[in-house]
Amino acid sequence: MFGYIRACKPELRMKEYELYKAVYCSLCKKLGKNYGIFARFTLSYDFTFLALLKMSLNDKCFNIKRKACTCNPLKKCNYLSDMSDLDMPSAAAMILLYYKLLDNISDEKGFKRFKYRIIKPFFSSAYKKAKKEYGELDNIVCDYINAQNKLENENCDNIDAAAEPTALMMSKMLETLSDDELTKRCLNRVGYCIGRYIYILDAAVDLPEDIKRGRYNPLKSNADDPDYMKNFIAVQLNINIAEAAKAYELIDIKKFKNILDNLIYLGLQDTFKKELKI
Repeated sequence: MFGYIRACKPELRMKEYELYKAVYCSLCKKLGKNYGIFARFTLSYDFTFLALLKMSLNDKCFNIKRKACTCNPLKKCNYLSDMSDLDMPSAAAMILLYYKLLDNISDEKGFKRFKYRIIKPFFSSAYKKAKKEYGELDNIVCDYINAQNKLENENCDNIDAAAEPTALMMSKMLETLSDDELTKRCLNRVGYCIGRYIYILDAAVDLPEDIKRGRYNPLKSNADDPDYMKNFIAVQLNINIAEAAKAYELIDIKKFKNILDNLIYLGLQDTFKKELKI
């Protein structure tokens, strides 16, 4: 994904921050174990949120152990003793990465396209493995890519319509985290609102570069309005954060509540203000 679901670190207590890092490092380790060392370098905080949310829905106990970091053997990191709940988030990371590579190959030109063509074979086997184990996730992401490509080919300039595929992808992905019907509905709503947040923020952040390179962006028609980011984009992002928070509050969170509260109530807003410099 895009790395926009990040904690507001100054508001986390030390033990919460260490636990947050432990989940991040454990996910890195799981990616390496399941999909190879190169998969580690694709990790973003969005998948840490996905892992935390998945683990928060059960009563399973876990311990923390301290080991040397694979990427930096001179450094020691905290890891979860039981990483079984990280299989799904790591598979989601690989599936999304593979489709992103295909999209970049289609969109880019020259050396950049060549670069992505070179990178693609390194992740093809990882994608096939993830798809085999989590076919439902692959179907969700494939539907998202097809819908997004259709809107881009039509040069859709309606931000609500353009954000819909990402919102639906996130809603369906989060839905898979639980078998309880009420929880599934709440997760669906959280995912939908956060998906819209991610797409709108990413479009706003990429706008100058997309204009420069002639790439699709639904916000181009408003690029000349100096107050557009404050008067419309920031408002839209805050609405989606508020709606996600309402649904999140209905979920029975059994673990990591302080960290997830931080991500939903503080992190999302802190991130978009930093990214948009407002």
